Amino acid sequence: MKQALGLAGQQASKDTLSPREVAGAAGISTDTLRYYERSGVLPAPARTRAGYRRYPAAAVAQVALIRRCLKIGFSIKELSRVFDERARGGAPCRKVRTIVGDRLARIDEEVSALTTLKEELVVLLAEWDERLAATPPGKRAKLLESLPLSGRPDCTEK
Repeated sequence: MKQALGLAGQQASKDTLSPREVAGAAGISTDTLRYYERSGVLPAPARTRAGYRRYPAAAVAQVALIRRCLKIGFSIKELSRVFDERARGGAPCRKVRTIVGDRLARIDEEVSALTTLKEELVVLLAEWDERLAATPPGKRAKLLESLPLSGRPDCTEK
């Protein structure tokens, strides 16, 4: 993105924000702010004659949008492409919908896998409780050794 150069120092401080001010208002670090710039999700700020970065007040809202997008599963790379398309006058709405739809599908898969794991752990704990009940105090019940080998491609159950 283009950088506006040569802002008058006095006017820049009244109409714009420093990196520290933007970061503080957005609840992020200045390092994160610079990362967003480098990644293309936040436009490069104008600079004063001395080279200091100065952001428009709208940068705080843009950072808040970036944070919301990241929270629901967008990657920085995806956001960069979406924002770039928007900046060129495009309408990436269908792309945005696809990205979020794909994220939801991945979450459904993860929830399913976690549900299966939970069911397996309930059974395992019941088996371990029986084993512990039959093990004299001070003796090893060999719980870890009793774990089933299934699920490991390099092992077979005996």
